[in-house]
Amino acid sequence: MRVQHWFAPVVARLRTANPYAVDSALAALVLFAVSLQWLFPDEGGDPLRWQGWLLGAGTAVPLAWRRAAPFATAWVVSAATPAMAVYHSPPPDVMYGGLVVLYTVTARCLPWQRRLMLAGWLAGVSVVMQHKEHAQPFEYAFHLLSLLCAYGFGSLARVQRAYTAALEDRARRLERERAADTARAMAQERARIARDMHDILAHAVSLMVVQAEAGPVVVRSDPERAEAAFDAIAGAGRDAMAQLRRILGVLKEEQRDGSSGHRPQPGVAALPGLVRQVGESAGLRVGLRTGGDPRPLPPDTEVAVFRVVQEALTNTVKHAHARAATVELDWTEDELVLTVTDDGRGPAGTVGGHGLIGLRERAASCGGTTQTGRGPGGGFRVVVRLPVATDRQAALG
Repeated sequence: MRVQHWFAPVVARLRTANPYAVDSALAALVLFAVSLQWLFPDEGGDPLRWQGWLLGAGTAVPLAWRRAAPFATAWVVSAATPAMAVYHSPPPDVMYGGLVVLYTVTARCLPWQRRLMLAGWLAGVSVVMQHKEHAQPFEYAFHLLSLLCAYGFGSLARVQRAYTAALEDRARRLERERAADTARAMAQERARIARDMHDILAHAVSLMVVQAEAGPVVVRSDPERAEAAFDAIAGAGRDAMAQLRRILGVLKEEQRDGSSGHRPQPGVAALPGLVRQVGESAGLRVGLRTGGDPRPLPPDTEVAVFRVVQEALTNTVKHAHARAATVELDWTEDELVLTVTDDGRGPAGTVGGHGLIGLRERAASCGGTTQTGRGPGGGFRVVVRLPVATDRQAALG
């Protein structure tokens, strides 16, 4: 463990160091190892000449460019090593330069270059050993196994480099996907907030306009009714402000027990209050009918139901000049069918605009569909089909 603790930082530093500096140091180390045989010759062996030392340097100095030009470096070392051996100066005991270049070519070059270099070195060593006097079998095994080990270590280094590159590419790809998901989530959240703000403001302002237009008419003839109109205006404004604060996360009152004071956004349970508010504020007869057994809905679908009814009634108040409207909830095993119908002048003025576009976007975000158009008895009808919790994932697809 201590050796590994000491060795890991050294390897990490070498990987990040200047490659030319590292390779130059490696070339100097190999040149020193080659010079040892020239400085301390074996007794009774062939004398070492300066020509032999130059050939030995030819197996070491080119290693400084082993990463810049691995295949060319390998050819230079491959030519200098057998020349040194045949020159009888004497043959090198260990092919330091050959092992390094074979490792480098195996780790960095093309497959045919790797195979060519391995075959050439194995054949070259075998031929050179034939010219050596009194060559022992273990010397053949030593040199050939050394070459095979260098080739194996080079293959491992190549595989590790490819694996590391794949991991880095995957990390970059995941980071890009995470950034894209974040941007997509932010865009969806902005769109949701925009839809909610549109629905809240359009609903509140529509009710306030209706009451404000009726107020001057009855202010002298019926003061109590005028006072009720102004109270309705104030109530609609307060309700809009409260909902906006909840949406934007500004309204946060801490309870005595430390829990957050956020109230959940309105859902199906808030529809009776919405229908009553519209009826009292706009003078519109609004009925609420429910059929089937209610099923659980995801939180965002709950909000979508409320906002769809709110926007549909707002369009009725603003555009339809209707006297009555009906909200129907038809629960089935697979979906909730929400229908809002009025007896106004029909789809004129309500087929486009941000309101109905928002309705379609809300339904689509929950896996549902929207249909709008003329009702069977005239007027305007909005039909929204939303999947229940069990079929939500299949509807989103």
